[in-house]
Amino acid sequence: MNKYTLSVVVPAYNEEAVIYDNLQSITESIDLFCQNYEVIVVNDGSSDQTFSEVMRARTKNPRIKLVNYRVNRGKGGAIKEGVSHATGKYIAFLDADLDLAADHLEDFFHAIIDNNADIVIGSKLHKDSVLNYPFSRRIMSYGYYCLLRLLFHLNIKDTQTGIKLFKAEVIQPIVKQLTTSGYAFDIEILVRASQLGFGIIEMPVHLNYTRGMENGMTRIRIKDVFTMFFDTLKIFWKLRIDK
Repeated sequence: MNKYTLSVVVPAYNEEAVIYDNLQSITESIDLFCQNYEVIVVNDGSSDQTFSEVMRARTKNPRIKLVNYRVNRGKGGAIKEGVSHATGKYIAFLDADLDLAADHLEDFFHAIIDNNADIVIGSKLHKDSVLNYPFSRRIMSYGYYCLLRLLFHLNIKDTQTGIKLFKAEVIQPIVKQLTTSGYAFDIEILVRASQLGFGIIEMPVHLNYTRGMENGMTRIRIKDVFTMFFDTLKIFWKLRIDK
């Protein structure tokens, strides 16, 4: 039996400056619509004081749980580890920086229940989304969408937005099969889910992209773009072989 109704997995890497306040915001938002929940912070090999700040937040709310390890595994690896510790009937992913506010979770939660959906994901390309988002990132997002349509014929506009909600019975078996630990892990999850026939609902988001901006540029490096591109191709060939 599931112990909690909702588990929220928050991967965190070197987030000491914001993680304490953001965890307060996350728990306050969830308290408004769900009393039976856990927030699982995965400290993904941080070299700063993320661990200490999460423990400080945990003294304020025992629903905050911590999974800690020393070597950085990448966001996909952190998500996989967090899901393995989750006990909720529904499992959400939420980025620690809260560029996407935690109050999105309430609408996602109602959508998955009211529609008996398997998966609800945020989409920057939804017509009702409101974006404070660099133009360069918009171009990259649309280009990646076109690549995914070409490779996977996936009827989803945006796979990479950092908030998603799943039925536990859907995501837990899929995560165990993940071969990707980097940023492309989202596409592997959603392609596998689509191949299994699970229904996916896209929801609008309010995105306030402010962290990691210097002189109008983002922290994403050319190296990251190429790594994600090649990881996506690896997923394509892996899933093609598995068919």
